[in-house]
Amino acid sequence: MSAVTVERPAEVIRPIRVFNGTVGAVRQLTPHFRRITVTGPELEHFGTNADGHTLDLRIKVMIPVPGHPMPDFGAAEGVLDEGWYQTWLAMDPGTRGYMRTYTVRALRPAIPASEGRAAVPAEVDLDFVMHLDGGSGPAALWASRAQVGDPMVLIGPDARSGDCLGIEFELGAANRVLLVGDETALPAIAGILETLPAHVTGHAVLEVPSAEDFQDLPTPSRVEVRWLARTGGSAGAAPHGELMSADVRRIIAPSACSRGEEPDDVDIDADILWETPLMEPGEGFYAWIAGEAAAVRELRRYLVRDVGVDRNAVAFMGYWRLGKAQAG
Repeated sequence: MSAVTVERPAEVIRPIRVFNGTVGAVRQLTPHFRRITVTGPELEHFGTNADGHTLDLRIKVMIPVPGHPMPDFGAAEGVLDEGWYQTWLAMDPGTRGYMRTYTVRALRPAIPASEGRAAVPAEVDLDFVMHLDGGSGPAALWASRAQVGDPMVLIGPDARSGDCLGIEFELGAANRVLLVGDETALPAIAGILETLPAHVTGHAVLEVPSAEDFQDLPTPSRVEVRWLARTGGSAGAAPHGELMSADVRRIIAPSACSRGEEPDDVDIDADILWETPLMEPGEGFYAWIAGEAAAVRELRRYLVRDVGVDRNAVAFMGYWRLGKAQAG
């Protein structure tokens, strides 16, 4: 009698999946930054680039409504169907919670069990910006109350798909960089700095709410990290984006001989300000700018029009818009 072979259906792996986890740790880094560490066995498949780095990887974080469970996407084994976002939109807005975009600060892969040592699940660090003036949105409010053991739902790349969606930074053969951002871009810039090789030079300009928010950002490169605090000076708080814009102009002066073309205008109140190079930056200069959309737009215009930087060597991303609530 011959044995009967039962074929199992092939496992479905898509570039984006649901990761269910829990809060593993909570740490107040500075007055305006609070780190939530997410842990759980499903994060074993959390995606990175080919070198194992997260860089400026963006993911979706589900924020629950108090008193209601996390949304159920019906994602067996984490697999999302193609209409998962529409499924979420169709849920009751009063109970489905909020979907917010965050940059991964760090990923620590799972450590398998060995003789005399238990297995350690993978961990993902997310840094939340805390607004101390009472203007916090649902994500910051949740982070301010988060406790170890609270459930977490992340939507991000599946490493097994071979395609890590959500990473924009691409150094290519560039040997000089300009990284610019406000507090919302700090996790991404920190992750990028950790990966830059020793021969790379340039500047990282970071504008944050206060000097107490300055952090140690290690890098193997020769990039100079420049911190700017909006508050604490004798003149009071500076407008958002003003300090980093002025500092970029100090670092890179306009060129009278090689002015570039006026870049396409973007209505930042109606459209998403987002463009990354269509080709890998070549040897030379590469700029990465992210943060409040109006400040990012003006810096991009300055670099492309006034300095004459090739627009294909400038990645710019409007993470948020001053005076406008984040939608997702």
